[in-house]
Amino acid sequence: MRSLRIAGIVGGLLLAGGAAPAFAHEPVPGYEPAAAGQCSAARLRVDLGRVDSGAGNRYAPLEFTNRSAIACTLSGRPELVLLSSFGAALPQRVTEAGGPSPVVTLEPGGTARAVLHWTVVESDCGEPAALRVTPPGGGPHTTIAFAVDRVCHIDVTPVT
Repeated sequence: MRSLRIAGIVGGLLLAGGAAPAFAHEPVPGYEPAAAGQCSAARLRVDLGRVDSGAGNRYAPLEFTNRSAIACTLSGRPELVLLSSFGAALPQRVTEAGGPSPVVTLEPGGTARAVLHWTVVESDCGEPAALRVTPPGGGPHTTIAFAVDRVCHIDVTPVT
């Protein structure tokens, strides 16, 4: 009878997880879960597309390409900081443009774009050398070349 009672207690503990052995789950480098989730910076390649200009305005797509083997999603606007050639943040602030932020699913190799617009004719302008880009939703940032002469005011749309 006593062994039956002990077996019942041990069985209950095992079912509750109280006596089950604990296993540490260390991240495996390069491994990504199978479920589609938010696109992390590690999954994305960020590029600046062709700059179009006219009448003191400049436009360029900021492209986010899924370089992982599974689908992921983006929603919102990237966070941007203009950097000098010394890596210091410039005083020009990025404002929001465009409408609502759709959820974009990026299949492997797929690309989403946010549109950058900036002006070059005001007197209070900076001369950036790079752009620090944090993907929509946050996470680690990426720094890309952004030597576009002058930037006076800059805004960004949501990714689409």
